[in-house]
Amino acid sequence: MDLSSIMIVGGGAGGLELACKLGRKLGPDRVTLVDAKMYHIWKPSLHEVAAGTLDIHQEGLSYPMLAHNNGFNFVLGAMEGLNGRDRQVEIAAVRDDVGDEVLPRRVLQFGTLVISVGSQSNYFGVKGAQDFTISLDGPQQAESFRLKMLKHLATLDLRKKLDPSASLDIVIIGAGATGVELAAELREASHVHSRYGFSRIDAARDVTITILEGAPSILPVLPESVSSAALRLLEQRHITVVNNCRVVEISSKQVEDASGNRYKADLCVWAAGIKAPGWLANLGLPVNRNNQLEVEGDLRVKGEQHIFSLGDCAACVQPDGSMVPPRAQSAHQQADYIYKTILNAERGKAAPGKPYLYKDHGSLVSLGSRSSVGSLMGGLFKASSMFVDGFFARSMYASLHLMHHYAVLGGLKTFLLAMARFLLKRATPLVKLH
Repeated sequence: MDLSSIMIVGGGAGGLELACKLGRKLGPDRVTLVDAKMYHIWKPSLHEVAAGTLDIHQEGLSYPMLAHNNGFNFVLGAMEGLNGRDRQVEIAAVRDDVGDEVLPRRVLQFGTLVISVGSQSNYFGVKGAQDFTISLDGPQQAESFRLKMLKHLATLDLRKKLDPSASLDIVIIGAGATGVELAAELREASHVHSRYGFSRIDAARDVTITILEGAPSILPVLPESVSSAALRLLEQRHITVVNNCRVVEISSKQVEDASGNRYKADLCVWAAGIKAPGWLANLGLPVNRNNQLEVEGDLRVKGEQHIFSLGDCAACVQPDGSMVPPRAQSAHQQADYIYKTILNAERGKAAPGKPYLYKDHGSLVSLGSRSSVGSLMGGLFKASSMFVDGFFARSMYASLHLMHHYAVLGGLKTFLLAMARFLLKRATPLVKLH
């Protein structure tokens, strides 16, 4: 057994950054990344993929390419089991689209294991939610929504011949960042769609977008100034927002709330909550009610010396009793913390004396290709927070994506090429129609 090997399961924002940084230091004989997919997409971009304003094939970063460039080993497959005593991870067989086996089931050894498998939608037992909604849990779901939306738009364009009042009704359940960003991006995309052959469709009139939120305001975890500014921008884009709305049932054509109100829905998106993947509860490790792995202050899974967890799948309690929020900046910070912990061990140094402490640097919400709102926090300003909007906020939102590219691509030349590619793709709103 190679006790010096480091295995990272899950190539999301935090897991991939950790694999790249460790790979550049230790090499492929020591560092392995395991993921069920062949490519990585930054999760905050999925609303653009769903709307069709970002091409999934241009945005995706190949894991084998990243492994080659950053010095780690990549293994394709989904984790399905764990033998903690023998330090073994069970990897499921990989099958193609017709069910033929491409790679067999495997058992891999590890010295140190980091589990960073992200999250999936939490439907909270709402009747019909799992069957009649689409969630943006990953690239496949985002692409599925895009294709369904295009089909509905094409059908609507034909229906307008016979019924001028015909419409496409989209309902988004949940007004957190995902729901708000998707609504704004869909409105922007619908205007562009009308210029790509759907000549009978008036986007503002014929494509209705409604957001249903259970809290008293949208973006409930963000400052009121951000919520109010985002609401104004959504209303300017003819997007209906219904707050204090508790959804109780969803069918193929409508959404019903606890007050008996019904909302017509040709397409319905669930963006109302997340939980960790259910299979984590079957590993023999401690989990909470949302299937998250319970971790200590140093991000080690409770009771396990050689297993860490980070990101959305980790239940990390802060000294004040609050939970680390499921954000990309959390995963980035935790990856950096584990990276330093592992390197200290490599150099024979003690682990960091202080437990991981989440630092909130603020939040930015995209409202289309030219608008963003948010708050900046931390040591950048004398005030505890600063409201930002417009071009400055949009520029900072784009910079977050570029910083992630820099972390996973490595090297200034590679980063500059990625930045040029990134900016060119977003210079004008181009909707993918095929």
